[in-house]
Amino acid sequence: MTDYANIASEEAIAAAKQALEANGFAVTIVENAQAAKEAVVNALPKGAEVLTMTSQTLEKTGIAALVNESGDYDSVRGKLNAMYGDESKKGEQRKLGAAPDFAIGSVHAVTQDGHVLVASNTGSQLPAYTYGAGHVIWVVGAQKVVADLTEAQERLEKHVFPLENERSKVAYGGPSSINKVVTFYKEGTPGRIEIFLAKEALGF
Repeated sequence: MTDYANIASEEAIAAAKQALEANGFAVTIVENAQAAKEAVVNALPKGAEVLTMTSQTLEKTGIAALVNESGDYDSVRGKLNAMYGDESKKGEQRKLGAAPDFAIGSVHAVTQDGHVLVASNTGSQLPAYTYGAGHVIWVVGAQKVVADLTEAQERLEKHVFPLENERSKVAYGGPSSINKVVTFYKEGTPGRIEIFLAKEALGF
């Protein structure tokens, strides 16, 4: 099995960028986590409605805290958290999460031939990513660049899931599960999905 924690080569990163752009994604290569954070700040208008997805990448880079705690943005995550545990708010939570102006998160694999793999336990981030959000920003570490979708699936099952499963046990008191997987072959609205691809390992 490939070591899916290793950062991809410059050639692999360049190939992924070219193929992704041909498929309608906007891609910016950045040097590191700090540069990715700065790129997100530059991409977000002050006061914008933004939903940060649950993501180790966003947590470790400080992007989640920046969006949700700075006061510079209309934090959808803050609104969702305020409703947590209130069964009467479930419908409102789903609607808020499905169609924010901006959705920010990460993905589980990016292929050198221009595709993206995203997996989820609950599926909560998928409506916004696939259609609902006006703009989607993915911050992606270069260790997630793989050759093709076969390797992407292997990376998900053999590398990402074991790490997420352990994190879930600590964070939520129970295991995770690969319940829903979406493959993005192309983005029909060019530039709607913007990828900041960092040349270091970020997240799982």
